[in-house]
Amino acid sequence: MDYNFSDEFLVKENAEFRIGKQNTSYKDKIEKAVAKTLLEQEKDKLRKLQEKLYADGSQSLLIVLQAMDAAGKDSLIEHVFSGVNPQGCEVTSFKTPSSKEYQHDFLWRHYLALPEKGKIGIFNRSHYESVLVCKVHPEYNLSEKVWKDTEQLDERFWENRYESIRNFEKHLANNGTKIIKIFLNVSKEEQKKRFLDRINEDDKNWKFSSADITERGFWKDYMKAYEEAISKTSTESAPWYVIPADQKWFSRVAAIQIIIDKLEEMNLQYPEVSEKEKNDFEASKIKLENEK
Repeated sequence: MDYNFSDEFLVKENAEFRIGKQNTSYKDKIEKAVAKTLLEQEKDKLRKLQEKLYADGSQSLLIVLQAMDAAGKDSLIEHVFSGVNPQGCEVTSFKTPSSKEYQHDFLWRHYLALPEKGKIGIFNRSHYESVLVCKVHPEYNLSEKVWKDTEQLDERFWENRYESIRNFEKHLANNGTKIIKIFLNVSKEEQKKRFLDRINEDDKNWKFSSADITERGFWKDYMKAYEEAISKTSTESAPWYVIPADQKWFSRVAAIQIIIDKLEEMNLQYPEVSEKEKNDFEASKIKLENEK
């Protein structure tokens, strides 16, 4: 059976998007064993395409991962990209901005982390935190020292921020960086289960923080913020994909197929070798074969 996850989970530009209507589970539509087999097959395809991207050297790929805590971003990166050449792939995890980063606009530190041509860059959390956590907790914006109080953070402020993000991503797309944005859509019930696993299993304790429970209390606010951010910023050149994430084994195979589809769209080519270079190769071959 063929699967087309790129079409199924794409949020089209200007489409009416409601996060509450999106599935968080996909287990009834594909068997776990089938998904795991597909993942292994696709990893080899991804490795070959990444090598071609590196050799082509004219474009780059930026993958933005966003999700609620415990949705599986880290494990997705680990399982999907385990076979690629680390020289051509870099992961950047964005934490709370530093004092230096607060001295610049909210996009500045993300420019610095963009992938070079020929490479894949993965943002584990991203510039979208500035319209997600900063919208749920508007007081965080005051650290940027531009606004005196949260009352200035009205709808016009957020519309300007969405516009800045769209312009930023359009600029990247116009200059050779292809963009995929993935939201791992985990249910509140599954998050609870994973938090309990982190508490109950000693080897997972390090993943848990009491702050996670505090943020869980803002679940509805985060869903509203995600819904608006995805609706306002899913464009043809920088689309959002909302992937069911209650089963990690499924979100991994869906993500890798979406990434592969994007790389195949890029029409990557190995560099052509000129006739002169081919003649030089032949001379070098003779010299090597005649070595004593």
